Amino acid sequence: MSRRKIAVVVGFFILLAYIVLAYMFTDSKLIVVPSEVVAGLAVIGIAVLMYPFLRSSGEGLAFGYISLKFVEGFLMIVAGLFFLSSGVLFDMRNPIYVWHAFIFIFSAFAFYVLLYRSRIIPRWISVWGVVACVSLLIGSVLELFFSYQLLKLFYILIMANEVFLAGWLIVRGFNLEKV
Repeated sequence: MSRRKIAVVVGFFILLAYIVLAYMFTDSKLIVVPSEVVAGLAVIGIAVLMYPFLRSSGEGLAFGYISLKFVEGFLMIVAGLFFLSSGVLFDMRNPIYVWHAFIFIFSAFAFYVLLYRSRIIPRWISVWGVVACVSLLIGSVLELFFSYQLLKLFYILIMANEVFLAGWLIVRGFNLEKV
């Protein structure tokens, strides 16, 4: 697959990963379970496709990134499948998503640091991503102790960044001089 096609697929997968938010709009198992499984696979797919581009910018960090993304995707799939059950397994979805949030934050932080180092996208997008990760970490820690809906505002920065990054990759692709 060409570098251009990989950029488009990664951008599409980033958007597809947001299908996991379907649970916010419905309790339908026919929608939630497949959406969480697809989102988990998309997260893993992003990491697999990006790893070759990121490895030269920090092999250890890139390995940590791909490892965390596999765990994140697996947790999303498991949480989706637990939606089919009742009782204890169903109740485990929330703790799984607490873990998922922190794994996402640390893997996203590694991703944006690697993107910054690699220069395959404009650095300002990477800096925005790092700032968004720090914001999300603060919001997630606060959410462990407080349950204010206003804490959801901490999510906006990373969501905007990821949607923008997806659009950038689909429209502009990678900076091929740096690849």
